[in-house]
Amino acid sequence: MPQRIALIHATPVAMPPVTAAFRQGWPEVDTMNLLDDALSTDLARRDTLDATLMRRIAALAEYAMEIGVDGILFTCSAFGAAIEAVARTAPIPVLKPNEDMFEDALHTGTTVGLLATFQPSIPSMEQEFVAMAKALGKRAKLEAAWVPDAMEALTAGDADQHDRLIAATAPRLAHCDVVLLAQFSMARALPTVRQAIGHKVLTSPDSAVVKLKALLSDGAGT
Repeated sequence: MPQRIALIHATPVAMPPVTAAFRQGWPEVDTMNLLDDALSTDLARRDTLDATLMRRIAALAEYAMEIGVDGILFTCSAFGAAIEAVARTAPIPVLKPNEDMFEDALHTGTTVGLLATFQPSIPSMEQEFVAMAKALGKRAKLEAAWVPDAMEALTAGDADQHDRLIAATAPRLAHCDVVLLAQFSMARALPTVRQAIGHKVLTSPDSAVVKLKALLSDGAGT
């Protein structure tokens, strides 16, 4: 039987990019989707990752493990601490959305740009980046830029405007060695961003698929 990966989402707009990344990078694996589309809204309203939100993240992971999956990939970048708590006790690989993209970036350059369409995700991602750089013994600087209105445009169905807004902000980070698209939902803007700044751009879905495939192919997740 093929291995199965649970994809846990806090917004439906993250689903198509990660599905496309698996189709391209690991088509033989089975994926399943779990969605709580109130998570991002509730985090933005509370402005803190409180105990209730932590329990909701854990409950989604517990459900996935109960039905039998070989790995879990969370696709919302604003819930790092909650995902880390799940990963510490889970018997299978549990990946945060951006950890693999960050690792790729730290092996690429020392000045890293981060484009984000969901502003509440930026502080936790900055903390995650600093912690990973320290763990890998890398000296690197992260510069973040928020793209207002892009997430709203995508949610409203205007994907082209979403991409245009991201590409318009990207030149603010053109001096960086590598630029990261923070949200899974931003992966669709990759060609437009590359056209705008003309150098290395990474997306979280592609990096995550490569990492999960490596973990489960070499037996690390069994």
